[in-house]
Amino acid sequence: MTMKPSELQKYSALKIVNKMKKAATPDRFGGTAVLDRREQRRLDQAAGLIPFAVKLNSDLVAQVNALAQQRKVAVNEIVAELLQAALKK
Repeated sequence: MTMKPSELQKYSALKIVNKMKKAATPDRFGGTAVLDRREQRRLDQAAGLIPFAVKLNSDLVAQVNALAQQRKVAVNEIVAELLQAALKK
């Protein structure tokens, strides 16, 4: 099946847009090097981390985000700290 030239251009533009979305922000804009998903997953596994999805109330999520911003740490660290404190009781 042959494609029209306009369809070929559309698909090549989509490829370019997808590459741009996946590309990391250059360091000159203050961004850090973003690892691809496989590399990030490998680093997380080496650190003993596993994904754990939970559905939470939006008010609770806002409180956790505010606490993380207040302490200037990642949300994952705050959630881990809160869970450990709750499980010690």
